[in-house]
Amino acid sequence: MRKIIMGLLSVSFTTVTFASSDQKNYQQFIPKDWKIIEIARGDLNHDGMEDIVLVIEENNRKNIIHNDGFGSPNLNTNPRALLVLFKTAQDYQLISKNKKLPSENDADSPCLADPLDDGAVTIAKGILKIKLHYWLSCGSWYVTNNTFSFRYQNQGFKLIGFDQMSFHRASGEESSLSINFSTGKMKKTTDKNEFEESIQPAKFEWKNLKKQYDLKLESINFKEPPEFE
Repeated sequence: MRKIIMGLLSVSFTTVTFASSDQKNYQQFIPKDWKIIEIARGDLNHDGMEDIVLVIEENNRKNIIHNDGFGSPNLNTNPRALLVLFKTAQDYQLISKNKKLPSENDADSPCLADPLDDGAVTIAKGILKIKLHYWLSCGSWYVTNNTFSFRYQNQGFKLIGFDQMSFHRASGEESSLSINFSTGKMKKTTDKNEFEESIQPAKFEWKNLKKQYDLKLESINFKEPPEFE
């Protein structure tokens, strides 16, 4: 029994030590007075190693704005950034960076909740997904989710897909948009209603994109509504 306990303690200590060392390796990419608010793990370049994606935020009290109107009394407008780090044999390598993420609060739209809620950044089957959730406590009944899908190819993260879902909290109306940039196809879905007792068939419309897009992660402005045609 003593040997088993000692073995378990040894494994636990090794795990903690590795985690601490691993954190130290990627902590070097975090600027002074910035903090990590979200981390996603997964193999992005199919080398069998666990890469990480960090969402970081400046920690500056000067960016906390007092609000006398609707919404939160204090608005956190600290800037954010997204870092993609590939795992190497000994360390991490910074592969991509985006400085155009929305902040927790918006002085121009104080009723808007944090678009980057928990689980906004995910990695699955080598695809990096960034989901932005738009919900307002005043000014609009609509809830909108925008999901961007990126794949690592040709030494960069290319936008390969975009999905949007909109829901009206009062009427129950739903609509969605799905774009495949690899095929140049766009699918629109309308006439769905969450509140209707009888399920009505939705309307689907397929279109070809009018132009070709070759967008990289670094160039996407996540602060602005995307426009694709």
